[in-house]
Amino acid sequence: MAWQEWLDEYYTLYQKGLVSPTIKESLIAFHDLCLKVRESGNKLMLAGNGASASIASHGAVDFTKQGKTRAVDFNEPNLITCLSNDYGYENFMAKAVEFYGEEGDVLVLISVSGNSKNAVNAAKYAKTRGIKVVTFTGSAPDNALRALADIDFWIGSRAYNVVEGLHMIWLTTVVDMLVGKYEYSVT
Repeated sequence: MAWQEWLDEYYTLYQKGLVSPTIKESLIAFHDLCLKVRESGNKLMLAGNGASASIASHGAVDFTKQGKTRAVDFNEPNLITCLSNDYGYENFMAKAVEFYGEEGDVLVLISVSGNSKNAVNAAKYAKTRGIKVVTFTGSAPDNALRALADIDFWIGSRAYNVVEGLHMIWLTTVVDMLVGKYEYSVT
């Protein structure tokens, strides 16, 4: 295998996402929304499945600590298993939003496919409550989650690690925008 060529193609996928004008617009819009959340004392609620759940957890910590914007994630095993057992796995995120969401909060959903039923159901429920929805998706441009977004982060790729890597970069970029600089002490 010609690894140099493979790596060039692989990192081209990242470059496409990093330099997209629509992503820059979304970064600014999400930053501005986070400022409103912070000023009002509301919170971000983050959720995803698998590695996207890990990205959500990382984001919740960074938004809270560095970005001074309260954030929670729905990755507590007791919460997931309780709500999944009682309401079905496809509804656990929506039920978490029902129990934890308040007017003025923002729901951030992360899904490579954009078609995870639990994330889509959570977005639909949030919309009925007037909760803004920010989505991080990949794959097809017409995925169900993306269609429900108030602010949309999308990369047209099915390369899971690339999509998840870009989601993490975009999420933490907004944290650094809230800090106002990209090099700083985290203590």
